[in-house]
Amino acid sequence: MAKQMTMGVIVGNRGFFPSHLATSGRLEMIAALEAAGIKPIVLTPEETAHGAVETYEDAKKCAALFQKHAKEIDGIIITLPNFGEERGLADAIRLSNLQVPVLIQATPDHAGKMTIAFRRDSFCGKMSISNNLKQYGIPYSLTRLHTEAPDSNEFKADLEWFSGVCRIVRGLKNVRFGAIGARPTAFNTVRYSEKLLERSGITVETLDLSEVMGRIGRMNDNDDAAQAKLAAIKKYIPVGQTPELALMKMAKLGAVIDQWMTASELTVSAVQCWTSIEEFLGIVPCTVMSMMSESLIPSACEVDVLGTLSMYALTLASETPSALLDWNNNYGDNPDKAVCFHCSNLPKHFFNEVKMDFQQIIAGTVGKDNTYGTLDGTVKAGAMTFARFSTDDFTGQIAGYVGQGAFTNDPLHTFGGAGVVEIPNMQHLLRYICENGFEHHVAANFSSTAAPVYEAATKYLGWKMHQHQ
Repeated sequence: MAKQMTMGVIVGNRGFFPSHLATSGRLEMIAALEAAGIKPIVLTPEETAHGAVETYEDAKKCAALFQKHAKEIDGIIITLPNFGEERGLADAIRLSNLQVPVLIQATPDHAGKMTIAFRRDSFCGKMSISNNLKQYGIPYSLTRLHTEAPDSNEFKADLEWFSGVCRIVRGLKNVRFGAIGARPTAFNTVRYSEKLLERSGITVETLDLSEVMGRIGRMNDNDDAAQAKLAAIKKYIPVGQTPELALMKMAKLGAVIDQWMTASELTVSAVQCWTSIEEFLGIVPCTVMSMMSESLIPSACEVDVLGTLSMYALTLASETPSALLDWNNNYGDNPDKAVCFHCSNLPKHFFNEVKMDFQQIIAGTVGKDNTYGTLDGTVKAGAMTFARFSTDDFTGQIAGYVGQGAFTNDPLHTFGGAGVVEIPNMQHLLRYICENGFEHHVAANFSSTAAPVYEAATKYLGWKMHQHQ
């Protein structure tokens, strides 16, 4: 279900410009937001002249209104129906102290309405408020065109983009991740710094696999939580030849994880798989993890916490499920195509058709009967956004890359969850990944949301990002 977005709106006005433009501009912005399903929080004409912010007193009133709705407000929109009083606008944001993304919109002049009665000068005023926000140390975003009318298609698209930015910033603020089990010994590539994540407001809670196994062992087959999860699994995908005993083990695993995440107030998870769960529980956790990701609470395997972070950013941007994949194979001799694969816990949102099966790779080590629960199918075609974050301990910062391409309909005969991707200039991307030491895991999402991910990460989270073009 899409999140109800709420925007604080600050209407600019400068007295020697036509004030009726502030009155009409305020109403135009309210109408544009409501048409997009966004709730506006804005001063009324009874509280300040024209419901705008011009003086320091106006700024204090606006800040008080925003503070009253602080838990609701996802972002702030400055609308300039005329030049606007830059000091009052900047003061309102500083005094509100909301620490949310800010978008500056300026309404265009019309060439036939440049007399003193209708001249806006918002074109110029946008530079002045940008200058002031820079002086105040307040990060801000800009519409793609310098001036855009609130009822324009351009501004509608920018609202969608800015909403994604706001969801990412709010979603990653004080978020709690669950790490279940230790990093597999063979996977140095998923090492990360909890301290750098904590500095960005991301907390990691851990749970040892022995505790998971112990809780599963104490859970009866007729436990309400286990039975509810078993029914959910059977409803989720066709279980094929999976034995009932394996399905019950999956149900208990899912119930234990759900209970721990609820009790610990966790949002997303990363789970050890290879190969403790197979050896000591006798299943793979793929279906349980797929169901979480499908419900917009991403779960990554191999305790790849930064993989989960990458998935979650894309999920927040698009409000659709994300998957974690390997950059896995070349596809023939096309330099812009590759095979993305996992073995697999992809959400069913990713597949044309999918069924439960055994995990062919691990089966060679632990036996087929211990590897039921994987999802097998071909990834469907569609727009793709990819992203990867990593903690760089040597520079003390979080870094990442993001870009767009597409899953294709190219034929692929393999197992697990796999799809062919086509990305412009892919060889440059692969070189960038290797030269900068990024992991082989990448988050993917059926969307075109690289822009809000890049904006949120660089401008509001302070992370070092590369946007592939």
